[in-house]
Amino acid sequence: MSTPRFDELIHAPTRLSLVSLLAATEWAEFRYLREQLGLSDSALSKQLTTLEQVGYVEIRKSFVGKRPRTSVTLSRAGRAAFDGHVAALQEIVARSGLTVLPGG
Repeated sequence: MSTPRFDELIHAPTRLSLVSLLAATEWAEFRYLREQLGLSDSALSKQLTTLEQVGYVEIRKSFVGKRPRTSVTLSRAGRAAFDGHVAALQEIVARSGLTVLPGG
């Protein structure tokens, strides 16, 4: 289990949703993330840039034919930060006697 560590950067609702999606996959395409989160291209780009600047995501740009394709993955540091943040949230919620775990 990860060491609980609340992460203010990840905790912002849009970034938490974004990092959660990335945690569930190896690589995700920009278009998929945009559609799942309901964000504009510019809003998603801004969030990804913020996460990239602290080393939480890696961004890969390529072309398929003449079309640009951007793929994103959670870095090792990003995975550790997300896991620690989830553990911290679980600790906070557990104080109330409730659980955030399925079947708990």
